[in-house]
Amino acid sequence: MIVQRRAVTAVLAAGALLWMAGCSSDGGGSPSDEGSTSPSRTSAQASPSEQATEETPPAKGSVKVLRTVTEDLKTPWGLAPLADGGLLVSSRDEGTITRVDEQTGKKTELGEVPGVSAAGEGGLLGIALSPDYASDHMIYAYFTSASDNRIVRMLYDDKKPAGEQLGAPDTVFKGIPKGVIHNGGRIAFGPDRMLYVGTGESGDGNLSQDKKSLGGKILRLTPEGEPAPGNPFPDSPVYSYGHRNVQGLAWDSKQRLFASEFGQDTWDELNAIKPGDDYGWPNAEGKSSDPKYHNPIAQWRTDDASPSGIAYAEGSIWMAGLKGQRLWRIPLKGTEASAAPQAFLTGEYGRLRTVVSAGGDKLWLVTSNTDGRGNPKQGDDRILELEVS
Repeated sequence: MIVQRRAVTAVLAAGALLWMAGCSSDGGGSPSDEGSTSPSRTSAQASPSEQATEETPPAKGSVKVLRTVTEDLKTPWGLAPLADGGLLVSSRDEGTITRVDEQTGKKTELGEVPGVSAAGEGGLLGIALSPDYASDHMIYAYFTSASDNRIVRMLYDDKKPAGEQLGAPDTVFKGIPKGVIHNGGRIAFGPDRMLYVGTGESGDGNLSQDKKSLGGKILRLTPEGEPAPGNPFPDSPVYSYGHRNVQGLAWDSKQRLFASEFGQDTWDELNAIKPGDDYGWPNAEGKSSDPKYHNPIAQWRTDDASPSGIAYAEGSIWMAGLKGQRLWRIPLKGTEASAAPQAFLTGEYGRLRTVVSAGGDKLWLVTSNTDGRGNPKQGDDRILELEVS
């Protein structure tokens, strides 16, 4: 395992921390698509007594498309809303980050991220804002380089001219296996202010069970790229393992972590993440009778999902489907699905890549029709604003 260790430069407040499936491939054997608590409480399973006292959303929900925020995006992948207004979106293939005015749709390119080597499913993928963004103005980005997948952070200065607003990248973590397929790529700061990273096994399933490998994992890091305090394995960034290709991360209102994951030929998954647990790949795909593997809370058949980004809103997880070309609603009771998943927008906007909470009952949704597997004629890639229940 190659991990760039960096000295912690600031005192960190350790946070008091299946019904249907979609193949991660777009067909057969083709390359696949891809508040502080204690660490053990963040993302832990809800106990039966907790679940019994939690309110559950209605079994059936609704989705209303309020408007198209902007369109004519090129291979959009990650999305990060700014507190003072604006949406940052990454372009996988162009390696750029663009700011979108969510009121007018105007696009302003911040600049190109140096070192991105886009090929297959790799390129500039997830982006996230520093937990101290209001004071440090740092953007974190996960990308595929010539040698690996890595995470950098860059200063964003909107006073500079368009195209020159990104500072030089500071590499905080590197050595994540890369491949033409299964590069993972989603990053998000959790309620504990730690950085969570979804990785893929780059096509080598054996990496998923190897706790010394960074492939096929969810990682948990400090903002400086060190293994986060309280991780389940000593001096390791690994938070959970046995994953195939994690591309969605989200927390519910109780600060529990959920993740979406590409399967192979049978089952795609939505998982409730428990620190240190084994999620089965490559020995199990979908639900398993073997108790040593943590079963998904929902699973989907091949053509119905290929899940990427997820978000939490109104008591449910909302999951964007690529091959499935639909938005899934999974109502929750604790860390279990309280009713069957419900599909929305099926085929209306093509492939769906990223979904992000916009606060309350609103979501931002990003399409992915220019990623080489979609049909741009279904509509240039765009950001939509949704109202959900």
